[in-house]
Amino acid sequence: MQIKIEGIHDDRLHRPLQNIANLFYEECELVYGGGEPADVVISLDCSQTDEHVTVSGEVKGTGITEQHTKSFSPGMNEKEAFKQVKNTISYVYLNLLQAHTGITQKWGILTGIRPTKLLHKKLQSGMPQEQAHAELKKDYLIHDEKIGLMQEIVDRQLAAVPDLYQVKDEVSIYIGIPFCPTKCAYCTFPAYAIQGQAGRVGSFLWGLHYEMQKIGEWLKAHDVKVTTIYFGGGTPTSITAEEMDLLYEEMVRSFPDVKNIREITVEAGRPDTITEEKLAVLNKYDIDRISINPQSYENETLKAIGRHHTVEETIEKYHLSRQHGMNNINMDLIIGLPGEGVKEFRHSLSETEKLMPESLTVHTLSFKRASEMTRNKHKYKVAGREEVSQMMDDAVAWTKEHGYVPYYLYRQKNILGNLENVGYSLPGQESIYNIMIMEEVQTIIGIGCGAASKFIDRDTGKITHFANPKDPKSYNERFEHYTDEKIKYLEQIFERTTKQH
Repeated sequence: MQIKIEGIHDDRLHRPLQNIANLFYEECELVYGGGEPADVVISLDCSQTDEHVTVSGEVKGTGITEQHTKSFSPGMNEKEAFKQVKNTISYVYLNLLQAHTGITQKWGILTGIRPTKLLHKKLQSGMPQEQAHAELKKDYLIHDEKIGLMQEIVDRQLAAVPDLYQVKDEVSIYIGIPFCPTKCAYCTFPAYAIQGQAGRVGSFLWGLHYEMQKIGEWLKAHDVKVTTIYFGGGTPTSITAEEMDLLYEEMVRSFPDVKNIREITVEAGRPDTITEEKLAVLNKYDIDRISINPQSYENETLKAIGRHHTVEETIEKYHLSRQHGMNNINMDLIIGLPGEGVKEFRHSLSETEKLMPESLTVHTLSFKRASEMTRNKHKYKVAGREEVSQMMDDAVAWTKEHGYVPYYLYRQKNILGNLENVGYSLPGQESIYNIMIMEEVQTIIGIGCGAASKFIDRDTGKITHFANPKDPKSYNERFEHYTDEKIKYLEQIFERTTKQH
């Protein structure tokens, strides 16, 4: 599918227009101007004054037209004005494609991954809920159903973390362990098959301990509290029980007041990494929140996506974890895995019902650019838009029926059906870290291989990203440098606290 866009001369608009086109067509190329024929030709005309911007558009040869005008707020700077122009063009462009294809986009022009941030910002400013909802609908074309989901999540987050808007003075810690038994076909996280990697694992853990020590020293010296700690990856339970023990011992020694940290989570996503010895280590450090991720309850699917465990092992390790004191277990399911439709997904939900984990995250498959699945897309047959939407509807109905409430969501590019990923939990069992990372309300320090940090200015909310190398070799060579850089960012963010000391 090729769409020719006429009338757009600003390169900064190319990416947002491409993102919207991708919502309607799986394989879509945009071209700008030129005399070559295209499957669809869309003309966009943008005119602006000091007071407003008006965009007119048409799908050539179809009689489909659209026009929209948006006023500039007084005192808008150039960046804010451009955003207003971009959103107005997107508004017209989306409506033209909806009319042309007959496909309705319930998230409107939003292609960003954190919709609830918009609603939080409006409500935090004191805007009445009804007005906030009306603006989301008018400015972004979001449908009532999605606005209702956003509000439900915002309410749940504020119930789980009543001081959500005040935790900017604390930090959370993400610790990345870049090893897995095998790499899943859909995965783009730093994840290296651990088999035969003993030397690299040891070197990596040395650097990881160093980072924890130095970051912890700085936090203690400047009286900065830690809200949550999250061990992710990869699969953090891929390393040995002895290595886990030393790692958590370092956590207790390095970070301030660990016994009062609100939540510590360890992803044990691959059931084939869970053993009695490792569960005993978790118990030793009072860690009882883990993830055990089936993704699917179909053995053929697990084999196809490169997960070398069985459905039976998932269930067995879940019960083993329960027997060893894991009282807050999260499980993940993925909608739209290769070869799966409504029947298979409903089977996964019925198997989940037998276990009833404290939380269930329902992901919609996304073809991530760097994944094996995307590189070999022709090998993986996935469900169509309508069937994927039905599976999401089934997930919504099932969670509601079983007492789970949505408490966070995020969206991704190239996600099937332009849907979303939603975290559900039993009330009171929400993951605080997931709320922190999605709503971007505080600095999150990424430690370890591939770990990304977000340094958030406590006054302006401006986000500065900083990432460690994704491969263990590069990390091992320069972990001291990356630690020093993160401490410099912390000094900038907590400048007032530093001066007081």
